[in-house]
Amino acid sequence: MARSRAKDYDDKRLMMLHRSAELFAASGYVGTSMNTIADACGVSKALLYHYYPDKEAILFDILSSHIEKLVAAVRKASAQAGDPVERFRTIVATLLELYRHADAEHQVQIASLKLLPKDKQQPLLASERILVAMMSDALAAAVPAAKQKRVLKPLTMSVFGMLNWHYMWFREGGPMTRAEYADFVAQLVLAGAADAVATRPRSKARPAGRSRQAALL
Repeated sequence: MARSRAKDYDDKRLMMLHRSAELFAASGYVGTSMNTIADACGVSKALLYHYYPDKEAILFDILSSHIEKLVAAVRKASAQAGDPVERFRTIVATLLELYRHADAEHQVQIASLKLLPKDKQQPLLASERILVAMMSDALAAAVPAAKQKRVLKPLTMSVFGMLNWHYMWFREGGPMTRAEYADFVAQLVLAGAADAVATRPRSKARPAGRSRQAALL
């Protein structure tokens, strides 16, 4: 007969994931051991292994849970928003709010996803591409001039850059609230993107043999 799960199984799992993410963010994935995780979580090493067979499984669950949460929330926000400009603003605000208590998970996503084996990276990268595509689509609709392939990717990644690295400097109680900063980012893009596109010189024809991906970067 299969062993039944305790009623607080999921709560404990989420606690372990968040504490592990904090340790990975502070000391690095390589520099954190299963013993350290167990001690930080206040559980025995045996109980930790009941949840996860190894540190790699913990890292994968941290990242998959975090990225899936982002994708689901942005998809919902995108579907509920009204006009294209409001849709873009809502996506930006939604992402920044989701980052409120997930700085550690976000840092681990940036620094440690590449440490997973290729077969485990692929589903996570696929989910990241979905997130990028939703932002890209919203930008193209809100700023029609940005639909040009030569600028849409740089613009999309610039927006993610402003959001993804905010944890380096943003502090609650600072000169802007989280909602105000989200609006600030959206307004910067909406007010300046069309002019930036209009003044950017057209790229020269790419040399023969140069890859398509290289031409987009």
